[in-house]
Amino acid sequence: MKVLLIGSGGREHALAWKLAQSPLLDKLYAAPGNPGVADHAELVDLDVDDHQAVTAFCKSSAIDFIVFGPEAPLVAGLSDMLRAEGFLCFGPSQAAAQLEGSKGFTKDICARFSIPTGAYQRFNNAPKAKAYVRAQGAPIVVKADGLAAGKGVTVAMTVEEACAAIDDCFEGAFGAAGAEVVVEAFLDGEEASFFALSDGKTALALASAQDHKRVGDGDAGPNTGGMGAYSPAPVMTPELVERTMKEIIEPTMRGMAEMGHPFSGVFFAGLMITDKGPELIEYNVRFGDPECQVLMMRMKSDLLPLLLAAAKGELDSAHVEWRDETALTVVMASKGYPGSYEKGTAIEALPEDAADLHVFHAGTALKDGRLVATGGRVLNVTALGDSVSEAQGKAYRAIDEVRWDNGFCRRDIGWRAVAREGK
Repeated sequence: MKVLLIGSGGREHALAWKLAQSPLLDKLYAAPGNPGVADHAELVDLDVDDHQAVTAFCKSSAIDFIVFGPEAPLVAGLSDMLRAEGFLCFGPSQAAAQLEGSKGFTKDICARFSIPTGAYQRFNNAPKAKAYVRAQGAPIVVKADGLAAGKGVTVAMTVEEACAAIDDCFEGAFGAAGAEVVVEAFLDGEEASFFALSDGKTALALASAQDHKRVGDGDAGPNTGGMGAYSPAPVMTPELVERTMKEIIEPTMRGMAEMGHPFSGVFFAGLMITDKGPELIEYNVRFGDPECQVLMMRMKSDLLPLLLAAAKGELDSAHVEWRDETALTVVMASKGYPGSYEKGTAIEALPEDAADLHVFHAGTALKDGRLVATGGRVLNVTALGDSVSEAQGKAYRAIDEVRWDNGFCRRDIGWRAVAREGK
């Protein structure tokens, strides 16, 4: 098969690395990719916002299958255009991608189909949103409705902080994403990420992970796109996985089909495990970043047939196998992230990849033959171990081999699970 992978980050490097291992694959292209992806795929200099150019490339190169990494092209409707031209795609339609493209849409789905989530209201102006916050009190959660690169959510511990977050949204801090705001109840518990494939009729549970959103050790500082992750998440017991499928994933899949927007792709459910069980914080409509990196390291099965089964409506006969080990990834970011940071700084050396260690490129480029950092999140150092602490140790030993003066990372990824191991 000839496959085109859309995207350029660490998630896409992990997908490319895994797809390249498939005996079904003849040729892998990536648009636009990055220097890490280039080890596994031919990079294509395509602007994925130019839907006509992507479609023309797929026709001229006789592409058999398109795999979407990021959410923005899905929300923009690229998969719809490609499907209309007869191409097989992994990733939902524009209508189904509203599950990530609009926080309010997802909350309304939850209300309509009795999916457990925090109580909420939607607002299109600041005074009404602030009045609701004052009536509810804190802690409370404020979310920009649209896509904000993982940064449009404020967990406000005071009414004043919530009102400031509302002002940020309506004053344009998140562009068009903040034109509408969702204010919802604060859920107390432990967060987990859960992934399941869907073909619109059948859902196949994949695996759990736990992300670390805050930039600093001990979960301090501002939110980021994610500073590290590990899989599986110990909090997600087999019983909670079963409940998540029955109470959250399957009702969403049935509800989307009932609404005329059958969901084909991967559900990424951000969950809070509360005293009542799993509750939905939000949906994403693609693999997580950096969660994808730990999922791909743990997956024993061939990825390509699973994605094809989701795209073709054949998941009822699909099966997935996982390694028993834990995978853990640590994000190395440019100093200053998630604020402003210097671009183009030199990465002088990286550790050697091994069976239990892989460095995925998230924000790199080649400049005059040298590897440089171009993004906020730049490298994902990912390791396998028999326990979280073993995987953590391997990842940090590898990080200490990275020679990049402008890089930093959290030194405590996996701390919750490590603490559990000691009990």
